[in-house]
Formats: sequence, structure tokens, C-alpha cells
Amino acid sequence: MIQRWIEESWYRGSWRTQALTLLLLPLSLLFCLLVTLRRWGYRLSWLSSFPLSVPIIVIGNLSVGGTGKTPLVIALAHWLRQQGYHPAIISRGYGRRDESVLQQVSTESDPAEVGDEPLLIARESGAAVYVCSDRVAAAKEAIRQGADLILSDDGLQHYRLQRTVELAVVDGERLLGNRLCLPAGPLREPPSRLQSVDAVVINGEQTSEDNHFPMLLQPQPLYRLDNPQQHSDLADLAGKGVHAVAGIGNPQRFFDLLRKAKLNPILHPFSDHHQYNNDELRFEDASLPLLMTEKDAVKCKGLAIAKERTIWVVPVEAELDRGLQQLLLKKINVETR
Repeated sequence: MIQRWIEESWYRGSWRTQALTLLLLPLSLLFCLLVTLRRWGYRLSWLSSFPLSVPIIVIGNLSVGGTGKTPLVIALAHWLRQQGYHPAIISRGYGRRDESVLQQVSTESDPAEVGDEPLLIARESGAAVYVCSDRVAAAKEAIRQGADLILSDDGLQHYRLQRTVELAVVDGERLLGNRLCLPAGPLREPPSRLQSVDAVVINGEQTSEDNHFPMLLQPQPLYRLDNPQQHSDLADLAGKGVHAVAGIGNPQRFFDLLRKAKLNPILHPFSDHHQYNNDELRFEDASLPLLMTEKDAVKCKGLAIAKERTIWVVPVEAELDRGLQQLLLKKINVETR
């Protein structure tokens, strides 16, 4: 309830939440000042940052919660391999048991040990993935193992790692909310930070601004959680009721995708990175199929409920804008000369 109230104050700004926003505003101003001073500390070399021997592409955002970084990272890894690179992906591995431990992620890793998003990225990208709260250490290990380019997932504010390219992902529907820093707003840094990144990727919306590029997430064929070789299509469920589970930063985006495909979802939103148990997925009307995101699926595959009822996983794929591809190649080629 408190989380929904806070998010309502961030993105909808109703009269009910104005008092909360005003109450938190002094803390937001202090937070904004501190993160700005920290960034300038790195820019002026008061704080130490580390260059590496290969290009570093950082993919991050200003807003807390989901904006579409994970499918973008996966799409970039596929595309970069097509260009002849051998990219590796580094991530903090948010929510795992010990984020300080440097670990390479395998497709069979335990999400509790490596994090749900890194495990999904490892399975879908085909690239080597390393997790550690110290991204410099993770990047050095990736290079030692043969990577000639690093993608840093959710590393926009990790200034210890010097970068070649900065990409900021923005949700095309929610944008920057009320444009305030935490806790009165959803931002990790002031909106002006977008002026210094190399490109802003707008998830779900077309844009004509300079260095702003659209990204569309296209649903792919569904697969059974307990049998990934069995496929179906969203169109096969059009007009039917389904249970829809989403434990991601912005569950509404997943629910809207299902509605756009003419499904009638019963909504079951969970908090981002939620760790599921069987009882939470035993909904009334068990005859209805259950649909979930890939991020949820990596944590639910081993649950008994996966074999008790029909659970379909809904993958999405990011379409990269041609202009973004050209910008990245230009930046990377300059770096490697």
C-alpha cells in the first residue's frame, strides 16, 4: 500500500499525494545535491575512476524501477556479436545473497546466487556475464577471459568505471515522473543528467530529439515454463481470461501488452525481484492459464506449481534503432583506433 502511494506521487501526482511530495522535498533536494557532488568528484578526479583496455558501453537509467534495460542489453549483445565483437556483460546482480562476490553466471546458475536479471541475460544473450558490486573487478575478469567489449548493465551511476558510451533508457509512458530526485520522486540523478549521456533510448515511443532513439519491445512466441520446447502465441489466447503475474519494475507495462493482444488478464503485480513460492501462484480459477515475464520465470522454473498448472512465459525482444547502431559503431571505432 505504501509503495503504491509513493509511486502514485511520483507518476500521477494526484491531490492525495501532494502532501507526501512536499514532505519529502527537502530530502530530495539534499539527495540531489549529494549525487551531483559525487559525480563532480569523479569528473574532477577527487575520487578515483579506472580506465580499461576495451570499449565500455554503460546502459542505465535515471529512474528507479523498470525502464527496459534488460531487453536492450540482450539485443545489444546479439548485435555486437554480429559486428564481430566478443562482448561480455557485467552487472551488480541486485538482490543476490552476496553482491560483493565476483562470479560468472552460467545458464544453470541459481538466481539467488547471481540475481534474476543476470541469469536471464546469460540465457538469452549467449554472452559471458559476470556479477559483482565492484564493476571494475568484474570488467577486468571479463577482459582476462577474452572479452573485447564490455556492456555494463545498470551502471550509469557507477562512476568508478570509466566508460566509452553512456546510454540512458527512459520509459516512454512514465518518462521521468514528477522529475524529482528520491525520495519525493523516482530519479537517482537530476533530469539534467540526460544532457550529458551519448544517447537516450525511449522505450515504446518515437522521438525526434537529437540523440534520442526509440526502442520497441516486441512479444515473441510463448513457451511453457515446464517445457520450453512447447510454444504458443498470444493470439491463441485472444478474448480469453488469464492470470498475469509480473514482479518487475513496472508491472503495468506487461499487463498493457497482454491487453493490447486482446487478452483479459486478471492482474497479479508483485514487487521488483520478488522471490516466489508455490502458494502465491495458486490462484482461484486454476483452469485459467497463467502468464508471466521471463524475469519471473527464471525464479519459478523449479517450483512445484510449474508442473501443477499451465504456465506460459511471455518473452519480449528489443528492436534497435538504426541511428543508435550507427552512433555506437562510431563511438566504439574511435575508441579502438
